[in-house]
Amino acid sequence: MTPRNPRVAPLTRDEEAFWRAFLKAMIVVPRVLFAELEEAEHLDGSEYSVLVVLSEAPGRRLRMSQLASISSLSISGMTRIVDRLAKDGLVERVRDDEDTRMVIAVLTDAGLRRLKRAYPVHLGSVRRLVLDHLDGFDLDALAKAFERIGDSRRG
Repeated sequence: MTPRNPRVAPLTRDEEAFWRAFLKAMIVVPRVLFAELEEAEHLDGSEYSVLVVLSEAPGRRLRMSQLASISSLSISGMTRIVDRLAKDGLVERVRDDEDTRMVIAVLTDAGLRRLKRAYPVHLGSVRRLVLDHLDGFDLDALAKAFERIGDSRRG
C-alpha cells in the first residue's frame, strides 16, 4: 500500500509487525474485558469507566462537561451513559449550586458498592489480558508512550 504523502516512509518489517499486533490487541482486549464485565456485573465498559472517574473525583461528583472530557466522549454520549446509570440508581444528576445551567453527575452509595463489586472482575481481566504479558517490559516507559498516543490529535 502506497502512502498518500510520499514523504512518509513505509513501515519497516518490525514496525509493521508491531502495528498489526497493536491493532489486534486494540480490538480483542476491550471486547473480552468488557464482555466479562457485562456478564459478571451487567455494566458495559463506558458505564464502568464513568463509575471509576466519579469515584476518584472530589465528593464523587463532576460536571457533565468535565466527565465527558475526562472520558473522551461527547456531552450527548455522556448524557446517555449517565441516564442509564441514573435509571439504575448508581448515579444522580443534580444542578450545580454555582451555575444552575450546569448538571453534575454524583456517584451514589449504590454506585460505589456496584463499582466495588465490579472491580475484582475488571482487575482480573486486565491482569490476564494485558499485564501478565508484559513481564520484563518497562511499564513506566510504556505508560508514557501510550499517554502520548492517547493525547495526540489528528493532524
